[in-house]
Amino acid sequence: MSIFIEKPPEKLIDEDGTRIDGRKPDEMRPVRIEVGILENADGSAYIEWGGNRILAAVYGPRELHPKHLAQPDKAVLRCRYNMAPFSTSTRKKPGPDRRSIELSKVIREALEPSLFLHEFPGTTIDVFVEVLRSDAGTRVAGTTAASVALADAGIPMRGLVSACTVGRVGDVLVLDVGHEEDQWGDADLALSMLVDYNEITLLQMDGTLTPQQLKQAIGMAMDACKKIHELQKQAIREKYLKIVREIAGETST
Repeated sequence: MSIFIEKPPEKLIDEDGTRIDGRKPDEMRPVRIEVGILENADGSAYIEWGGNRILAAVYGPRELHPKHLAQPDKAVLRCRYNMAPFSTSTRKKPGPDRRSIELSKVIREALEPSLFLHEFPGTTIDVFVEVLRSDAGTRVAGTTAASVALADAGIPMRGLVSACTVGRVGDVLVLDVGHEEDQWGDADLALSMLVDYNEITLLQMDGTLTPQQLKQAIGMAMDACKKIHELQKQAIREKYLKIVREIAGETST
């Protein structure tokens, strides 16, 4: 049996600011979002973000089992983040592990401030985030897709939650951390926010940043979230424009 060991690259960024994948420091990877792709879910979304391929599905509000976990004054939001065994270069052991449990909690806490859970007391809203292919930044891509899936399910919301990462490579801050930067970079910051309210719902960091770098990184991430927010809204519009076009086509025939 051979064991694949990843080796660090000679350098992650050139002197002219070009990153290992050819991007500039403030450049994001391509993002594509599709809404309503799972027939049997109440709401769903699929996101391609760089090399990430992630499905999000929402079920509920529905009766919560076991019933003693229900809250009398609001719905319980449950999130499950899971990486498929084939999602990484080395096969992942099926089932939950410490990281997936942590990220399930992180995504739930990022989404909760956007939802009017008090409108559905005694119920549960279940969110499933399935990573089909992992390429760094799965927590922010999963959060972004899950928020769209919640909107697709018709869950009352204050607004969509958008998310992005910023990393540090040496003295350079880089937007939307890629795989090699995630593995071998010096710091990593993940941020999610309600863009309509300019309200941060998640802020996590690994590594170290100076106070000035932290302020700059948060600003970069928030600006990126505004771009992601537009992509989320456009994806939702596209679903309903497609329905309108189909109805118009049926009417004309």
